[in-house]
Amino acid sequence: MDALLSDICISTSAAPTYLPAHSFKTKYPHGKEKEFDLIDGGVAANNPALVAVGEVTKQIMRGSSDYFAIEKLDYGRLLVISLGTGSPKVEEKFNADTAAKWGLLGWLHNCGTTPIVDVFSQASSDMVDYHLNTVFQALHSEKNYLRIQDDTLSGYVSSVDKATKENMKDLVKVGERLLKKPISRVNLETGIVEPCGKETNEEALRRFTKILSDEKRVRDMRSPHPIVAANTTKNQVPQLIVPH
Repeated sequence: MDALLSDICISTSAAPTYLPAHSFKTKYPHGKEKEFDLIDGGVAANNPALVAVGEVTKQIMRGSSDYFAIEKLDYGRLLVISLGTGSPKVEEKFNADTAAKWGLLGWLHNCGTTPIVDVFSQASSDMVDYHLNTVFQALHSEKNYLRIQDDTLSGYVSSVDKATKENMKDLVKVGERLLKKPISRVNLETGIVEPCGKETNEEALRRFTKILSDEKRVRDMRSPHPIVAANTTKNQVPQLIVPH
């Protein structure tokens, strides 16, 4: 399957009620054609971190050479970076007594919000974060899981469809401030996300970058495929850098 990146991006952005569903066709190597009719994947996996872990697990089970030194259930060897897109500040606007009086329309639209959609999307995202925090903490590998999310947004920056230049600049500022904040993890007793330690999100990303860079260097050295050097000149045979 060889889908265009543009089709993939349009499809994964096709949030219902905001953008239209997207359809495209692609061909398999043997020539068979397949048609896709897609909407935003957030309806199934609003936080896709667990999907990513599942995909890596499948590669390990299939014996991929990229994971030759990892046991099938050795999740302590995984590195997971989960980047949230931000969410409105939790204000606890409603209580059970209020919600008990709602009908269909009340759940669909109330005080400028869509309670039923917010509950499903936020709950599914939070449960993935809670699950991964539980697994990595149980394996004493909590530093291998990094969730960066700002759940204190308000106003236009918390809107899904406000794509003005001014709002884009404000979102950049939100991201820059988020980098300077300490990393946060879910408190497994309360379910509340809390700052932990002095390491900032920026420092954690630099730490992950160093680990990944070192890992790639090791994999390149062990790879059965030699690396072709790019610094060749006219009439010069490309040199092969062979691990030794």
